[in-house]
Amino acid sequence: MQGGTMADSSGPVWTPLVVLELASDTAEEAVTWLLRRIRDTQHNGGADLLVEQLGLGVETQKKQNPNLFLVGASNQRLLAGAEDVGLFKEYSDGSMRGFTCASKHNFKDFNGDGDGFLSMAECQYIIKHELDTLRAKDETHVPGHSHAKLYPGKSIIRRLQSKGILIQMFPLHEKEELKRLSFSWFKKLKLSLQPLDDIRHYYGEGQALYFGFLEYFTFALVPMALIGVPYFLFDWEDYDKYVIFAAFNLIWSTVILELWKRCSASLAYRWGTLSRKKAFEEPRPGFHGVLGFNPVTGREEPTYPTAKRHLRVYLVSVPFVLLCLYLSLYVMMIYFQMEGWVLSIHDEEPTFWTGILLFIPSIIYAVVIEIMNLIYRYAAEFLTEWENHRLESSYQNHLVLKVLVFNFFNCFASLFYIAFVMQDMVLLRQSLATLLITSQILNQIMESFLPYWLQRRRNKKMIRKVQKRATLQDKELPLEEQVRLEADMSTYLGTFDDYLELFLLFGYVSLFSCVYPLAAVLVVLNNITEVYSDAFKMCHVFKRPFSEPAANIGVWQLAFEAMCVIAVVTNCSLIGMSPQVKAYFPESDTQLILWTVAIEHCLLAIKFILSFLIPDVPKQIQVKLARLEFESLEALKKKLKATIRATWALITPEQ
Repeated sequence: MQGGTMADSSGPVWTPLVVLELASDTAEEAVTWLLRRIRDTQHNGGADLLVEQLGLGVETQKKQNPNLFLVGASNQRLLAGAEDVGLFKEYSDGSMRGFTCASKHNFKDFNGDGDGFLSMAECQYIIKHELDTLRAKDETHVPGHSHAKLYPGKSIIRRLQSKGILIQMFPLHEKEELKRLSFSWFKKLKLSLQPLDDIRHYYGEGQALYFGFLEYFTFALVPMALIGVPYFLFDWEDYDKYVIFAAFNLIWSTVILELWKRCSASLAYRWGTLSRKKAFEEPRPGFHGVLGFNPVTGREEPTYPTAKRHLRVYLVSVPFVLLCLYLSLYVMMIYFQMEGWVLSIHDEEPTFWTGILLFIPSIIYAVVIEIMNLIYRYAAEFLTEWENHRLESSYQNHLVLKVLVFNFFNCFASLFYIAFVMQDMVLLRQSLATLLITSQILNQIMESFLPYWLQRRRNKKMIRKVQKRATLQDKELPLEEQVRLEADMSTYLGTFDDYLELFLLFGYVSLFSCVYPLAAVLVVLNNITEVYSDAFKMCHVFKRPFSEPAANIGVWQLAFEAMCVIAVVTNCSLIGMSPQVKAYFPESDTQLILWTVAIEHCLLAIKFILSFLIPDVPKQIQVKLARLEFESLEALKKKLKATIRATWALITPEQ
């Protein structure tokens, strides 16, 4: 699979799936202890996995980290792990059911001993789960590292990560499958849908849902783009006619989000994650506190007072976010001063160059916005880490909230000020266009060209090293060098930044596109390039990420729906400010405001009615899920009756 196979001490050949890299100064007794725990049977508290040390690469004269280990598992161990993690697979009748070893031959595509039944991504996810659940027994600390304290029930891998002993753990690429996926995904320019099933098979449901949402969002923007082009070409200065465009915008933004729920439910059912139970969350690696007992598991683990965490959130994090919002507001006012200065120069002596100069403040402001977003992101991560959240989900929710609030304010505050305070529609159109185009260019540079250039340099350097020792006719690296090359690749940090970018683009389209109808066209073009650039990065720039089971896009669905509500208020206000509408209320601004608010409330009511009328899960999938639940209950009843009969037969004396 990965350009080579391994053989453990007992002889069987196995495929390496996951790499563990320990710090180069890790004590020898710690390495021996960890490998023993990984190899031990589950009965003895081990993971029952296969692990071997990676050999040295070609550049032996240069000091290399010797503590790289390849981890795999036997086929039977992986099947047992699939049952442990609650993996859903396609049953012989076409339904998706939780896999069990007892009924394995009833599952579709299960042949012989089940070799090839599980995808490589699923196998790697199972191994990660088994390593994460590897727990200390009676050890008080990691051997040779007295500062790395342990206690019964503590996750060994999480402790090694938090103390810097375990540098990284990542799954290996499967080179042949990656080549096939690359060709069908982005190497061949074509007008077709993305191979979502292949993406899911290789990277897992979380990644596939992101690319599915990116594709869906791009297609959903096409009607907005088609309607926006004639508005841009024929009615550029006639803002009154944008009332119809704004009304369509409101209905469009609501309907596409509701239909996406149905689309994601269909994908999740097909991939077996819709009805999959969420795994019990363990404490984060960075979580710390006084040792206590978990009332749910009965295990000893760190505890941290909720009141103390709330004090940190409300007395430190919230004031810091407010301070950052104030600084963003201050930078915005500097931008408006620059706009006024440039405008005065242009008014005194209009020339071609002063016309170009009019766009400079907006470009500078757009660059400053991106820099501020980046700096704030690091500060938000530091603060959220300092808040000491116990669960990863809680950590992510607090981080997403901090980042969304600041990014929304930082990116859109100037547009709201221009629209509703200055009421300058020409400047609003110009600022929106400049911010949107500049941010897209910067994102493409930072997310695509820069990582591609850095990774290409690393790849060439590694190939030159190998070619010094051997001639590689087909450019295929040996297993040792391929593993070390992947270890040096950038780590994929998840879909957070990708969803954040789509969220901001959705804001540009839904909030103010009635003033700049070409916004949807620009976002469609951006998303098309985003598909190819993100696909390239996943395949050639980043380490392969572990598969993450997902049934939807999570908290981002709520974020997009919140943006949709704000869009209703924004567009209604823009409609109320148009001269065409003001002409109906020549004598009373109060009546205009009341009518605008009333219409806004009606549209919000329509939005929520549409949300209620459009089911989140298609009817046919609801029926399949209900049938599966009914069959599970019937099977449980039969099992219970059989147990009762057997028990009764034992306790009833023969007549």
